[in-house]
Amino acid sequence: MTPALLLGVLGVVYGDIGTSPLYAMRASLLHFASDGVEPWETLGILSLIIWSLILTVTVKYIAIVMRADNKGEGGILALMTLAQRQIRGERARGIVVMVGIAGACLFFADGIITPAISVLSAIEGLKVISPAFEEAVVPLSVAILAGLFVVQFRGTARIGAVFGPICALWFATIGLLGLIETVQNPQVLAALSPHYAIHFAAEYHLAAFVAMGSVVLAVTGGEALYADMGHFGRRPIRLAWNFFVLPSLALSYMGQGALLLQNPDALENPFYLLAPDWLRLPLVFLAAAATVIASQSMISGAYTIARQCVQLGFLPRLSVKHTSETEEGQIYMPQVNAMLLIGVLILTVSFKNSDALAAAYGLAVTGTFVCTSILAILVFRRQFHWSLPLVTAIFVPLLLLDMIFFIANVLKIPHGGYVPLILGSVLFVLMTTWQRGRQLLFARFRQDSLPLKSFIARLPQSRTIRIPGIAVFMTGQADYVPGALLHNLKHNKVLHERVLFVTVLNEDEPQVAPDRRREVSELAPGIHRILIRYGFQESPNIPRELQSLGEFGVAFEPMQASYFLGREQLVAAVVPKMSRWRQYIYGAMSRNAVPATEFFRIPSDRVVELGVRVAI
Repeated sequence: MTPALLLGVLGVVYGDIGTSPLYAMRASLLHFASDGVEPWETLGILSLIIWSLILTVTVKYIAIVMRADNKGEGGILALMTLAQRQIRGERARGIVVMVGIAGACLFFADGIITPAISVLSAIEGLKVISPAFEEAVVPLSVAILAGLFVVQFRGTARIGAVFGPICALWFATIGLLGLIETVQNPQVLAALSPHYAIHFAAEYHLAAFVAMGSVVLAVTGGEALYADMGHFGRRPIRLAWNFFVLPSLALSYMGQGALLLQNPDALENPFYLLAPDWLRLPLVFLAAAATVIASQSMISGAYTIARQCVQLGFLPRLSVKHTSETEEGQIYMPQVNAMLLIGVLILTVSFKNSDALAAAYGLAVTGTFVCTSILAILVFRRQFHWSLPLVTAIFVPLLLLDMIFFIANVLKIPHGGYVPLILGSVLFVLMTTWQRGRQLLFARFRQDSLPLKSFIARLPQSRTIRIPGIAVFMTGQADYVPGALLHNLKHNKVLHERVLFVTVLNEDEPQVAPDRRREVSELAPGIHRILIRYGFQESPNIPRELQSLGEFGVAFEPMQASYFLGREQLVAAVVPKMSRWRQYIYGAMSRNAVPATEFFRIPSDRVVELGVRVAI
């Protein structure tokens, strides 16, 4: 626990939720601004925001959900794997997987919307200084966002080191501005009582329910705290929230409320109007920097979730670049970065202002909240053995609050809420198609392949010519003969003197202990089966693992090894088990996957690829 680590947490984890004061208060009160905002309405909305921060972030995520880590790794998919371990039936496990995939898809949608709305809301501060800047808002936002994604290759640690001090200055500034206004108008402190939130909801009924769709903007970024846990650990994230971030946010909202009680016309932009005239332009620049940081928390979380999806079999192979020599969780994924950049720029140019994007923002966030709560109920009931009354008392109110947030945002689908719905649905189809395609592919391999035991038993009678060298056959089915070997025997009529059948197993844990990494068994003289296990937080390196086989008595010379890989060409079966459009999608994803040589770090000049037609 060092100051540098805490600054890194501020710069990477808390940027998203830290910039919510730019737009959350204004967006929530705009529903009631047609005939002027009354003091009790301001206090009611303020009370809803404060208590949403306490219940959703402090209680749900910081105090409870972050306990459910998968050996240090957080996020919706880590929670899903924990929940799966507690479920016995295949159907129930399938439902848990679907909930996890849905939450991950909505998280990706959130990762596209967050940078756009955050940067736009900051640059819009220029309009408070002078209306002449209005035309410059979108071009400036596009330039800032493009610059942010371009520097991602430098890594989370370096970016956090730069962003951390800026974010610390941001929280200190917004907290101080809020404190000054609160001291001048202390009556705003009454909003700390939940009475005002309850009174507001009782008075407005449906309108208050609709307003909850904007109140949730104050807690966006809560899921990022959990997803980024693998980057920094639980303790620094908790300390930063409890003793610095939450007090600063609460003071900022209280200050905006105090300003509105005194001057309801400040609803034009209560955040920037908190500052004196001379400070507004510097505050715009600081806010722009802070919103870039806000985007970083979602981008880092998206990398984490994407790698977990690849290792758990929900996405094809993607490039993973490690950006830290000491922290395994700090990674950069070029394809994910490019897709996020394209989506963010399209949204920025299409919606043009933060008010329009606010409607699109909430649905993705609240959908992920609901999925997390559902999975957390299973984990805390079955893995942590919480009693049923305790689980009910804690999670039912939290799930109810999440459902209120979610349904309130469903009402905004015609006004922009369709964006995360479309993005999430497309990703859901892609992930489920890839998962189903892999299942059918492996089932077909098992049906058509020769069991490995039968092959080894027949080998002495086959009089197969053995030639010098090492043949490494990569196979996903450890108990069956790889198709590449059968094709090699069929066409070349030879078998190498030493043969290694290598199977990579992806475990549902972040990292695999060194003593469980490799498992070696001798099947026949010169023929070995090697199982290599990786966690979903790790990236495979096959040559490095094979060079470590000396401890098992298996000598490996890299320059004598040839790697045989099968390249599957999918064709439709007579009775297809997957619809044509899904086959097309699966084929396109398979063709665009990162080559096995790059993903497994196999030297490309030592590889032999053999094509195989597979009917599914």
